[in-house]
Amino acid sequence: MRRLSLSSREVSSSRKKRRNFPVNCVAMCGDCVEKEYPNRGNICLENGSFLLNFIGCAVCSKRDFMLITNKSLKEEDGEEIVTYDHLCRNCHHVIARHEYTFSIMDEFQEYTMLCLLCGKAEDTISILPDDPRQMTLLF
Repeated sequence: MRRLSLSSREVSSSRKKRRNFPVNCVAMCGDCVEKEYPNRGNICLENGSFLLNFIGCAVCSKRDFMLITNKSLKEEDGEEIVTYDHLCRNCHHVIARHEYTFSIMDEFQEYTMLCLLCGKAEDTISILPDDPRQMTLLF
């Protein structure tokens, strides 16, 4: 009877744990991105993917465009919430869950984005012709 043995390299690679982040029952994969939740300043994406942060699928090892699935738009208390999943185009591995919100508060439009792949960002824009935050007092 011939005995099979695994080298230490084969054992360690087969036991490699993926960094998964469950959000709303969707496991997001930290091994597919270069940086988790990068700070994007005021760049809030309602759709699309931040491909510069995608290093490749941890399951199939391919770096390709992504699929956007399970897209939904909800309105709650005057706030629009857009959510969708980023999936690997080749093996349909879930890379991240994307959430984008839009609301109007007083004289401002407020935008937020939270996604393991695309990052976190928020922006506020005045709905008035002249932004009151930009006006200077004249004496």
